[in-house]
Amino acid sequence: MQRSAVVVVADKTSLKRPFIFACAVNMALCFFMLTMTVAGHRDLLQAGQLVSNVSVVILYILEIGCLLLSVLGVIGACKGKRWCLILFAAGMAAASQTIIVKTALSYQDVYETGVVREESKLLAMMPLTGTNKANRTLLYSIQAHFKCCGLVEGYKDWGTNLPASCHCQYPGKCIRLRGTATLGAPKNQYVYQEPCLPIYVAALKRGFSLAMGIKFGSGVFWVVLLVMSIKLMVQIERKQEFMALLQSNRYVPGAF
Repeated sequence: MQRSAVVVVADKTSLKRPFIFACAVNMALCFFMLTMTVAGHRDLLQAGQLVSNVSVVILYILEIGCLLLSVLGVIGACKGKRWCLILFAAGMAAASQTIIVKTALSYQDVYETGVVREESKLLAMMPLTGTNKANRTLLYSIQAHFKCCGLVEGYKDWGTNLPASCHCQYPGKCIRLRGTATLGAPKNQYVYQEPCLPIYVAALKRGFSLAMGIKFGSGVFWVVLLVMSIKLMVQIERKQEFMALLQSNRYVPGAF
């Protein structure tokens, strides 16, 4: 009975599979965050907006580094290599602290700056009757996506040249034009009633909050991985101690 008990305790590493699964989830999370960072960075560069190189480099280092650390953590768990888990824990401690502090300190400033910048960019297109082709293309896509028309006063912002992207086919979102005030739509044509600016800004706020929430949540998740790796190291150490006990003279199998 004593021999069986010792063997069971020696083989017990209950956190091994959950830790490997959590590392796999973290790989997917880091890959998703890296994809978002690359896409956002590309869009900002194409729009000609200034980007803080330091902030972008920090994000790339965090996301790629944590992706590689997850691979190292899986190797440490599968092979029972404590040095791999030590490096994993040290990396996760630094990464989680960095992203949590960075997100908490920059949230309000980046939030207000980003939203105000986008709102000002759209307002600078007014009046829409004289905006350039690039701005019209952007506005057409916004109107078609968000089911709205104009920016501030709805379809009136377009004057007598109402674009096709303002035409409405969704009950509850439409208003019927009466008379011949617009050349872009026939009499009694239905168009979107709501202006796009408040809808677009609200969508920006939701998207920004979601992105910042993912970053903060990933930092908390990395703290969980850190705790799991430390506990797994303790379990591996205990297993190695019991295996050494089985092979020592202090315990001889079959002696009981």
